[in-house]
Amino acid sequence: MAVPKKRTSKSKRDMRRSHHALEQRFTVLCSNCGAPKQRHRVCPSCGFYRGRLVKVVESKNAESASA
Repeated sequence: MAVPKKRTSKSKRDMRRSHHALEQRFTVLCSNCGAPKQRHRVCPSCGFYRGRLVKVVESKNAESASA
């Protein structure tokens, strides 16, 4: 098995890891209800995407009333 001849310096190691940072999740406001949502995804609070209803979302009040 190959073994490195020299120790990797902190600079080389850190340069290699420069792309390992977590990406920031960008949010926008929903055009229908104004709630924050991720870009290019269905709004979790109202179920709209690009001006039309894609998913029917039950309100949280209905869930607690039935329980």
